[in-house]
Amino acid sequence: MNKTLANHNFAEYFNYYISLVSNSPDVNTALEQTHKTTNDLLDLITEEKGNYVYADGKWTIKELLVHLIDTERIFCNRALRFARNDQTDLPGYNHDEYVPNSGANERKLNDISNEFNIVRQGTIALFNSFTPEMLERKGTANGNNLTVLAIGFVISGHEKHHVNILDERYL
Repeated sequence: MNKTLANHNFAEYFNYYISLVSNSPDVNTALEQTHKTTNDLLDLITEEKGNYVYADGKWTIKELLVHLIDTERIFCNRALRFARNDQTDLPGYNHDEYVPNSGANERKLNDISNEFNIVRQGTIALFNSFTPEMLERKGTANGNNLTVLAIGFVISGHEKHHVNILDERYL
């Protein structure tokens, strides 16, 4: 595990995502590295390929990308609220409802990619704005404890998880 997370308590559920980026020296590096990897893969995908699914019932590439965007926004909201010491137990969300209601397949892949880049720039700026004390703050979302710092690594690891699937099953 990343040494900066050694003393952070978080739900077991998040271990997998965090482990995918555990070699990153800090959260901003993790966010920047996964972003670059994702963009490198996106450069290989044509507009036509954006609606590809590798099996029935699976998401298209466009839906996968919009899922990443939605999840990042939700987790950034959690990070901001926890950083500001909001102790409200935040509700979860059902990504299985978000994806089919996103309209992703009616959008241009380039537009989704641009939105993804803008959201990530905002995420990096948000995490750069947090003081060390804010990064240590914790809260509860969907019944799971998490620190602000851990959220940044979860965002990055969640992206890496899906990009690995994209690379292995879609390309």
